[in-house]
Amino acid sequence: MSQPSAEFSYDRFLVDQLFRPIANLYRVTPLAAGETPAGPPIAYVRQKKMAIKEDIRFYGDEGETQEIFRIAARSMFDTGGSRYDVVAAGGEKIGVLHHLFKSIIRTTWSVQDANEQEVAVARERSQFGAIVRRAIDFVPDVGGMIPIPYNFDILMGEDVVGRMDRKFQLRDRYVLDLGGDTEKRLDRRLAIALAIGLDTLQNR
Repeated sequence: MSQPSAEFSYDRFLVDQLFRPIANLYRVTPLAAGETPAGPPIAYVRQKKMAIKEDIRFYGDEGETQEIFRIAARSMFDTGGSRYDVVAAGGEKIGVLHHLFKSIIRTTWSVQDANEQEVAVARERSQFGAIVRRAIDFVPDVGGMIPIPYNFDILMGEDVVGRMDRKFQLRDRYVLDLGGDTEKRLDRRLAIALAIGLDTLQNR
C-alpha cells in the first residue's frame, strides 16, 4: 500500500466547503490548537453533482493538477450497504468506506484497510440529533438550507479515538479530530476520505 506523505501525519483537520455552481468543492487544512491552521491546505476535493456513479477526487493543489487519491463507488447496487474504494493516484488501494444499514435512525460506517479488514467504525453520536436531521431533510427545498449539528464518533473497538463535529454555520464546515489514535492506526488519508464521505454520500 502507498504510504501517506508528511502532510497527512496530523491528527486534526478542518474540512470546509467552497461554493461552486457545478460541483461540490472542499478544502482540507491541518489544525494546531483550536481552529488555528498548522500549515497550508493539504487537499482540495471535487465531487461532481448529479453523477450517476460517485467519483470524488482529492488534489494536492487548488488548480487540481496533482491528484493524490479518490473515492470511487464500487457498485451502483449493493444490497449489503454501499461500498466506496479509496484509491491512491497510482492505483493502490488505501481502504474501503462501507455504509452499513444497521439502523434507519443513526448512520454507521465501517472504515476498512486495503485488505478490507475493519480498522474503525464511524457512528452518528446523537440518536435524537439524527432524528431531527432526518425530519428536516424531508422538507422539500428547505432541509439543505438549515444548518444542524451533524456529529460522528470514530471508534476502534469500544474506544472513541476520534470525532467529526459540524460547526453551526450555513456552509458545511467540520473539524476532524483523531487525537485518540495516538499510534496512527487509521491512515489519515482514509480518515479524510471518511470526513468527505460523511457529508457527500449519506443519501447514496
